[in-house]
Amino acid sequence: MSQLADFVKQRRKEVNLTQEEFAERTGVALTVIRKIEQGKTNLNLDKVNQVLAMFGHELGPIAISNTDDSYQ
Repeated sequence: MSQLADFVKQRRKEVNLTQEEFAERTGVALTVIRKIEQGKTNLNLDKVNQVLAMFGHELGPIAISNTDDSYQ
């Protein structure tokens, strides 16, 4: 979750928005932005994708290792 937190925080700062302004622009509650940037794990994926859409991104499955091929 730290990659997501770092990505959102960095991009938000690049566009020079406060957390409050960013929440307003993305249409999510301020608590959602704070949870994402704090690396919380109990996030609503729809809300995360709503935030990421501002930067042209969305969540997706990423392989973490090749040790277990049963799910690939």
